[in-house]
Amino acid sequence: MARRCDICGKGTVAGNNVTRKGQAKKKGGVGQHIGVTTKRTFRPNIVTVKTLIQGTPRTIKVCTRCLRSGRVQKIV
Repeated sequence: MARRCDICGKGTVAGNNVTRKGQAKKKGGVGQHIGVTTKRTFRPNIVTVKTLIQGTPRTIKVCTRCLRSGRVQKIV
């Protein structure tokens, strides 16, 4: 299943998990230092929704932000 919103085009984005070690300066240490970075993915919250598109009922994949903002009208 492609993780992409059919309305706004939001999809998965690659990033890093950043592991920090050391005590924070705020807590009396010398500051945090980056230990290891590993790759990760940020996934959008995609739901499958039945909606009317040009008068015909269709099933599309929509992010929950588009659903909540009213860009898509969900039919039951």
